[in-house]
Amino acid sequence: MLNDTTNNYLKACENWRLKFLDMDKQQLLEKLPEIKLEADYLTVKLYDRKFGIHHETGKIVTIPDFQPAEIISQLNIYTLLGFVSPQAHFQDKWVPFRELRGASPFAMAFENHVLVPLALTFTGQTEKLSQAYRALGGSNLSHSDAGGLVNAFDCLPVKFLFWDGDDEFPAQANILYDVSAIDFIHVESTVSIAMEGIERLAAAAELDIKGPLFKM
Repeated sequence: MLNDTTNNYLKACENWRLKFLDMDKQQLLEKLPEIKLEADYLTVKLYDRKFGIHHETGKIVTIPDFQPAEIISQLNIYTLLGFVSPQAHFQDKWVPFRELRGASPFAMAFENHVLVPLALTFTGQTEKLSQAYRALGGSNLSHSDAGGLVNAFDCLPVKFLFWDGDDEFPAQANILYDVSAIDFIHVESTVSIAMEGIERLAAAAELDIKGPLFKM
């Protein structure tokens, strides 16, 4: 049986699916050049995984197997399509989550349920984390012990920073976004973008997630 939280996310996906049907698809292609028109689908990559949004049904599937996408991926894709501004553009000005416009009310929860699990999961695993960035099509950064730049969407790159712990201090982590992120997607969705990134990095590193990561 599905719990209430999962049911709410499923309802949100259904609401977004219906909204997608009324969206101007040509405008979406103009606002988001990374979206491609392929047969019956608009396709987009999320953390280097290809998804398709069916023209007529609005359902999101993974490609090439055409299986239903996970809830978190669906919501991240739908909110990108629903919130992108025509004026959105990458600014190359990087800030932590709390400095994004409108993010401050969620900063403590982001720290406890996103950054802490990121740090716990990769404690003592800097090499695996560095390799995981590359497995997701990203690159390594010299910042921190194991930093990486990975595109969530092409228009929404994310920097993951990780400092391993020692006998005196626990591991620490941070996530940086370009300030333009909330011109492409809702500020609350930058949280689920981070969550999906951590899940994908952990899977690439073949590690179990540790700590109280938000779940969908």
